[in-house]
Amino acid sequence: MMYKSNILIIDDVVENIQVAMNILKEDNYEFSYALNGEEALKLLKKNSFDLILLDIMMPGIDGFEVCRRIKEDPIMMNIPVIFLTAKADIDSMSEGFNVGAVDYIVKPFNANELLMRVRTHVNLYRSQQLLKEHNLSLETKMHYEHKRILSELEENQKEMIFILSELIESISDETGKHIKRVASYAKLLAHLHEAISEDDADVIYYASPMHDIGKIAVPIEILHKKGALSEDEFKIMKTHTTKAHEYLGHAKRKIMKAADIIAYEHHEKWDGSGYPQGLKGENIHIFGRIVAIADVFDALTHKRVYKEAWDVNDAVTYIVEQKGKQFDPYLVELFEAHIDEFIAISKI
Repeated sequence: MMYKSNILIIDDVVENIQVAMNILKEDNYEFSYALNGEEALKLLKKNSFDLILLDIMMPGIDGFEVCRRIKEDPIMMNIPVIFLTAKADIDSMSEGFNVGAVDYIVKPFNANELLMRVRTHVNLYRSQQLLKEHNLSLETKMHYEHKRILSELEENQKEMIFILSELIESISDETGKHIKRVASYAKLLAHLHEAISEDDADVIYYASPMHDIGKIAVPIEILHKKGALSEDEFKIMKTHTTKAHEYLGHAKRKIMKAADIIAYEHHEKWDGSGYPQGLKGENIHIFGRIVAIADVFDALTHKRVYKEAWDVNDAVTYIVEQKGKQFDPYLVELFEAHIDEFIAISKI
């Protein structure tokens, strides 16, 4: 169905309106009219127009003021206004353009001139509207395409973390269930922390399986040694944090950046006695502080090559005793308050 442009004619003389309509109906326009400025502004608030033909001399508010109000309104400011008036002096014409008109036709007007000028401005306005709609459509398309690409990148990060986690599992004495449990503990703690958003809780969940990625650089005989490590062996074991940072330190995507933070800082301690940087208190990133509790609790409650599993109550006691020493006091309080949920995860 062909679009019909809608023209508003504003003039206090009905005959002038009729003459203009008779000439312009040749181009198959839709018409509305108003006999004064107040009536015109009411129509403009309720209807959409492609062009306004506006007389200057009218009772009440004149055409200049009507045009000024139209151009001050963000909804209708782009509608082209053509003055149709008997005032042909330079000052009136200048004022018309100053208040925002696009053209000025002097009465009595020539029929062909009116047709051509109206046609030109209607077509220009329609072209501008179509371009605007096209741009909005393009912006919407680009917005969703950008979201899709980011989503795909995030899924790629998750897939890479899954693959790397499988690699960690294959070379260490820890099982895949350890990695899954640590992720679940970490997400629960993050969810309970009122300063952490749900988005960040998800990031911690997907990034925490990388906490021991640096162990791929630790000799297998140290990783699988039964019994306590020697001082030199422990020094080598501790390098898994710095090695991880070497691997991940240049990451630019949020999940991989979070994995870098966690892998680098999850052995730092609240009192500053941890490694590798000896960070203290809130200088340790909250992601690292969360995974520190998650990792230790799971390590204590499950068998490793170098130790038997602790009783879960003993493990809880240890975490609580390390409040303000090894662990963030507030996180320990959250852990204590929801201990049943952590114990449930430990049984996975």
